[in-house]
Amino acid sequence: MPEEPCQCPDCQRFYREHDRLIRENPSLRQQQELNWAALQSFRTLAGRVLEELQKQHGDGDAPPSAAPEAALQEASGEPPSEGDAIQQAMADLENINAHLFSIEALMERIFDVRVPEPVEQTFREVAGELAPDPLNADRLRLNRLLHQTPDLPDHRGG
Repeated sequence: MPEEPCQCPDCQRFYREHDRLIRENPSLRQQQELNWAALQSFRTLAGRVLEELQKQHGDGDAPPSAAPEAALQEASGEPPSEGDAIQQAMADLENINAHLFSIEALMERIFDVRVPEPVEQTFREVAGELAPDPLNADRLRLNRLLHQTPDLPDHRGG
């Protein structure tokens, strides 16, 4: 008996977006371009936000006098100050940009792949079959992963 798709708002939003991306980009080439554009837009936006934060709050190096104060706050259980939170966000954005750069290097290999028109036609046929299917095995597998990922914003216990 097949698993029923999850009905939570996160999964429903995922299903709609998943299907839309397949329907609107049903060929290998379109998927390559879509993923490349998404990666580049993410890198551009995250990089620009990091630049703005660095202009407003410095380059991310906290002054030496702030370190003992932050350690005392952490030890006392006080929430981090806004400045500490921004410094942490800047460090996180630097990590995100580094990961995105690595992904970009890997994705460049995807563009080496070219397929003949009959294969592109098969992509389009499969896309037509796949997108409307709410019980698609890949989607269900991704749904399970979505719910097993504790670091997603909606699944942090709140």
